[in-house]
This record gives sequence, C-alpha cells and structure tokens, in this order.
Amino acid sequence: MLLAAYQHRFGQDVEAMARHLVDAVAVGWEELGTDLLDSAPPEIITALTGGERWPSSTLDHLITPDGSPPVRMTVTEKTAADQDLQWGYILRPHGIEVISLLHAAAGPVVTWNTDPRIGFSDHPAHWPAPASAPGVNPARAARPPLVSPATARGSSHTARPTRR
Repeated sequence: MLLAAYQHRFGQDVEAMARHLVDAVAVGWEELGTDLLDSAPPEIITALTGGERWPSSTLDHLITPDGSPPVRMTVTEKTAADQDLQWGYILRPHGIEVISLLHAAAGPVVTWNTDPRIGFSDHPAHWPAPASAPGVNPARAARPPLVSPATARGSSHTARPTRR
C-alpha cells in the first residue's frame, strides 16, 4: 500500500508522503486505509484490497492512565517484543526499508518503482538484511501483498512498526 501511495497519491514525492504519515499525526496510526490509494488506478486498488475500501485511523484519540498526552514510542528490541510489534518501515529516498523487528536490526529496501501488486511474503525469515525484496512476479501473485503497511515518523522518516 505504501508503494502505491508513493506512486499515485503523493506523486512520487517522499517528502510529501512523510509529511502526511509523520507530521500530520500527533501519536501515530492505528491502521492505514485505502484513502492512501486515492489517485491509484482501479486495477491497483483491486489488486491490493480486493476492491474493499476502509478509512485510515490514527491513535491520536488515546488517553493515558495519568491523563498526560500520549507520546510516540521509541522502538527498541525490548519494546518491540513487549508490544508484539513485528515490522518496522523506514522511508528512504530510494525506497522503503522493511525490517522484521524481532529478527533483524535492518532490512532490505524495496525500491519506489516496485510494482505494488507484487506478492510479498510476511514470513520474517524472508526479510534478512541485506537482501533483495522477497517478491514474486505480479502475474503469478494469487493475492495482495502480505506485508502490512505502517506509518513513518521522525525527521529521518523512520516508520512506526505495525501490530500484527
């Protein structure tokens, strides 16, 4: 979904995409929705979502136990394990670095020009660093990508991990 968002909604502008995903939210994202696919061709939307539509939702509505404002989390190996976080994403100028948080400190970069319909495996062993992205030919892909989208944060556009 992030590849299609970059290619279509954000007009291949990683800075605009980072502003939306990072700067436009106070805490982070609960789920990225199909609104990220605005401007994508119908065949891309259908391939990625099966034609379904759902809105993005943020975590900005959270209330902390002590009433203080929620803050963005800094992900460490311990917090990733404690929070059951499995994936992290970093928006790079040349692509998205995909990190299996419980298995690697870094991951391969999926270049921005990658066809977003490619079927990606969500098995962490397929995402060691450094390696090429573990995709399959889109003509042979039987279903949409399995790698879950997450949001970006920070000035270096480090992405927030998703909960699986």
